[in-house]
Amino acid sequence: MADPIQEAILARLAKVDPQGLGKASIEPAEVAKALQPDQWQRMLPKVKTTALGMMRQGNLVITKKGKAIDPSKMKGVIRLRLPTEAERAAMPPPVSESDDLY
Repeated sequence: MADPIQEAILARLAKVDPQGLGKASIEPAEVAKALQPDQWQRMLPKVKTTALGMMRQGNLVITKKGKAIDPSKMKGVIRLRLPTEAERAAMPPPVSESDDLY
């Protein structure tokens, strides 16, 4: 079963960037409001946490003022977008839990 927050992020991005080129971004609050309109503030931390996981998997870029940011410095207003082709090519392959780390 897929994560509903992840699905909502991808659906929202598909609306603003239908070709998936990483040229348009969304605010995490948009996703939170779509999922829980009356209590979106409570949903916002979950959306940001899911976005962080998606970024670590190489499926999302977190930006501030239009530039990709280090997620450890994620503070204040951020935006989410799909990675560009160049960013995808530069990303290391994601580490799965089944990979042997030793």
